[in-house]
Amino acid sequence: MTASPKKPRGYGALTIYETLRDDILSLRMAPGQLVDESSLASRFDVSRSPVREALVRLVSESLLQTLPNKGTIVAPLRIEEFPQYVDALDLLQRAATRLAATSRTAEGLDRIREAQCRFEACVARNDVLGMILSNRDFHVAIARAANNSYLEEAYARLLDDGRRFLRLYFKSYDDVLPPELAGGHVQIIDAIARQDAEQAEHCAREHTREMQQRFLVYLGTRRMSGFAVVPEADSVVASDSDSQTGKPANC
Repeated sequence: MTASPKKPRGYGALTIYETLRDDILSLRMAPGQLVDESSLASRFDVSRSPVREALVRLVSESLLQTLPNKGTIVAPLRIEEFPQYVDALDLLQRAATRLAATSRTAEGLDRIREAQCRFEACVARNDVLGMILSNRDFHVAIARAANNSYLEEAYARLLDDGRRFLRLYFKSYDDVLPPELAGGHVQIIDAIARQDAEQAEHCAREHTREMQQRFLVYLGTRRMSGFAVVPEADSVVASDSDSQTGKPANC
């Protein structure tokens, strides 16, 4: 009798992490929802050890939050903090993009273009979670091309913190991103390729500004002062209880 092949070490934790990450980013798991280790162990048919490992990683990415004497919950999504978030995003995005234009290598530029190819593929198939994750990878590739580890670390953390805001931004377009908006990345790549720091920073600022304005309009139409999320539903509902285009080469 042939023995079943062993699962690689960490396989269970990685599967649990990716599944819960996608559930949180898609808002199928609502902000503030309690996360129970025992229930998750039963759901994935594993011991608590890989569950705990996955939860620790999600906490480190600010998607989960551990409360003293209360357990682990899905991190709250504080809509009122969005203005502060977008101010920080604007500053770091402009700095990273400008520095990338002056410091990038050919290899760094290739990594940016590869990340953009993945993003465009997700846009083409309306893969919203893929758009969120590949958008993050695109901007991290820019920060890495800037060759400043402090800036890269701070920018990556901010991008991680804003992934659920980005989910609502894509929702404002009914999860179908207009081609001209996807082309905003191409303008940034072109400026970085030409090592035009002024234009790179300008494109980065316009990129942030469009996201900010669209997001605020979306919140206004939803009349959101806080919200609850109905699992598997297509919409986020208000809660009274909670206060130029083109393609880079080689795609």
